[in-house]
Amino acid sequence: MKKCVVVGSLAIGGRAPIRVESMLKTPLSESDSLFKEMDELVDAGCELVRVAFPDVSLKENLAELVSRSRIPVMADIHFDHRLAIAAMEAGCAAIRTNPGNMDSRHIGAVVEIAKERGSTIRIGSNSGSVNRKQTEEAKGDKAKALFLAVKEQADLLLGLGFDKIILSAKSTSVPITVRANALLAQAYPNLPFHVGITEAGPGIEGIVKGAVGLSLLLSQGIGDTIRVSLTGPSVEEVRVGYAILSALEVRHKGVQIISCPLCGRRRVDVTSLLSVIKPHLEGLPDGLKVAVMGCEVNGPREAQEADLGFAGSPHGVVAFSAGRVEAHISADKIDEELPKIVEEWKRRRGMSDQ
Repeated sequence: MKKCVVVGSLAIGGRAPIRVESMLKTPLSESDSLFKEMDELVDAGCELVRVAFPDVSLKENLAELVSRSRIPVMADIHFDHRLAIAAMEAGCAAIRTNPGNMDSRHIGAVVEIAKERGSTIRIGSNSGSVNRKQTEEAKGDKAKALFLAVKEQADLLLGLGFDKIILSAKSTSVPITVRANALLAQAYPNLPFHVGITEAGPGIEGIVKGAVGLSLLLSQGIGDTIRVSLTGPSVEEVRVGYAILSALEVRHKGVQIISCPLCGRRRVDVTSLLSVIKPHLEGLPDGLKVAVMGCEVNGPREAQEADLGFAGSPHGVVAFSAGRVEAHISADKIDEELPKIVEEWKRRRGMSDQ
């Protein structure tokens, strides 16, 4: 079994669930906007947040962020080992170091402070972390070079008697990222991993690239924390992260919506039906399956695994649960009766707010 690393009060690895994290997009110098973004992330379910710490003059800002945060804070460190030490002194439960731009001669000083404070060090390597020696040793194999960049610093930390480590190797290329992490998993089977596709891009492009990469890694058992790196609001990274975990059926947040892709057989406007139902799904158990289908073909039989479902019928909508039809709703009363059926279903199972 993998080692469990505790970051603040958050268990990572071991028997802990796969964690969802993000990175603050607001600079530390913009306190009000920073705290607002942090609160939005926590409300969305973010469990660990990383923040850029580029200058020691921002140490007080970082300390205030740590004191106000409801989740552990990881400082993102580049170039200067003194920033890593200052971040831990400011109360950060973890730091991320980039082995490609920090002098290994100063790592010992960072490790000593980490030991004193019980901090975690994440070795976060990307394609820019690779040096000439590693490239030559890998003979041009970019995935192997990325693996070697992480390995060099991991071996250094372990050699110093420090094993409160999380490994991370990322590229904007899905195949390179997957191969690099596979090599790391073979070399360090007992250490926890943070995984993701870096600089995945905006909107649908970033979501698809992140989802493909994470799915390939997680399906191989590689990954204890994830981040979906999007060019956009950080809260979207968290929502997409949970959606990926839910699709892989490894962790759920909120209900699972099953809805048909639409075709010429549909007897009801599925999009409108979803908009009527969704407000009434708040508070339902994580992972509960709710189906919304356009016709009887994709109704109670095909969606029989749904805990609660609705399907278009010749005269309106049928409501069903576990494949059994429970109610018929005429077309002219859908908006009125549908919410009542959802609330009654919740009431019978002790889930109603009323």
